[in-house]
Amino acid sequence: MAATPAWPPRSAPRLFVPGPLAAATPVSVEGGQAHYLSKVMRVAPGDAVVLCDDLTGEWASRVISAGKRDVVLEPAECLRPREQVPDFWLCAALLKKPNFDLVLEKATELGVRRILPLITRRCVADKLNPDRARTIVTEAAEQCARTALPELAPAMKLDALLRDWPEDRALFFADEQGGSPAAGMFSAHAGAAALLIGPEGGFDDQERAAIRAHPQARAITLGPRILRGETASIAGCALWMAVAGDWATNGN
Repeated sequence: MAATPAWPPRSAPRLFVPGPLAAATPVSVEGGQAHYLSKVMRVAPGDAVVLCDDLTGEWASRVISAGKRDVVLEPAECLRPREQVPDFWLCAALLKKPNFDLVLEKATELGVRRILPLITRRCVADKLNPDRARTIVTEAAEQCARTALPELAPAMKLDALLRDWPEDRALFFADEQGGSPAAGMFSAHAGAAALLIGPEGGFDDQERAAIRAHPQARAITLGPRILRGETASIAGCALWMAVAGDWATNGN
């Protein structure tokens, strides 16, 4: 006797939608999401779609109707509650658009709770399109099966970040001029933390002095080589997740 296929199948599309989701309460998606489901994935009534709402968790849902302008789905079963995300922030200076897009995408995949884009004196960009950035992190969360979206802060200047920094959160500062080895510093710290990454040209002398003078700042090094901004962000986040985050506890 053939085994009953798993439902929903692993190949089912995943989408974040406004919540809260509830069993047997239909949800209508329009615009780009409807186009993706109906034209790209070619869903039909009865097909499975996994919905997340960043509130209640992840839901197995069935397509009720698939039209040209909207797709109606009905949540059937909550598969997982919203995950507990490690209390780790990434404070990253703005880079050229493709490079910072990569930072947003990979920080989301790595499990960062909050992303704070920074404007520093040597930044090649001084603004961030919040709608575009939100689309990037949402699509990354869908791809990597996160059930919680990272919080995306508005772009801010470095001095504002330092002025308003919470007293109970360590600020690990990746300083290309030297610091303590990152792995040891990360593993020795218990509690809320953040990683500060500068722009391609690095922080200038005034900025570096201000950061080092901050009571919560801890200068670290990410190795013997000078890394590009996007590489430093990805490497630093991955290292933190490995030694102080949820990689080991979740068996990844």
